[in-house]
Amino acid sequence: MSAKEIVKAFYDLDLAKTNNAIDFIHEDCYLQWNSSNGFTELNYEGIKHMLDGLKKSFLSFNYRVSHLLEDDNTVTARYTIYVTPIEQPEKEDALAHFISIWEVRDGKMYKGFEISQLADVSSESLNSYAEIKV
Repeated sequence: MSAKEIVKAFYDLDLAKTNNAIDFIHEDCYLQWNSSNGFTELNYEGIKHMLDGLKKSFLSFNYRVSHLLEDDNTVTARYTIYVTPIEQPEKEDALAHFISIWEVRDGKMYKGFEISQLADVSSESLNSYAEIKV
């Protein structure tokens, strides 16, 4: 699979329902993430712990990708994460907007750089993240 196909396959997962999401992550992976809460750096074990925590908090955790661009083994994605919290099983909400850059090595996501902000749920904002064919 190409780097883009690998990253797309990961973003096609519902992380709250998928047990093999960690299989997409390289064992030497690290992720640097700048969010509205500050800077976070995660390694493979930190990502695994985060993925396990998602299953405890959400009934669904899905990506809606608007852009997916590939340059050799580097893939850039722009997306919104939508979740269904356990406390409100009837309601899916936009959680956050992201731009992520992933380097793929050995068929897995190796180096990640992300920037995110809490979702702006105005119709203009959500429509700007409308899914496109990637």
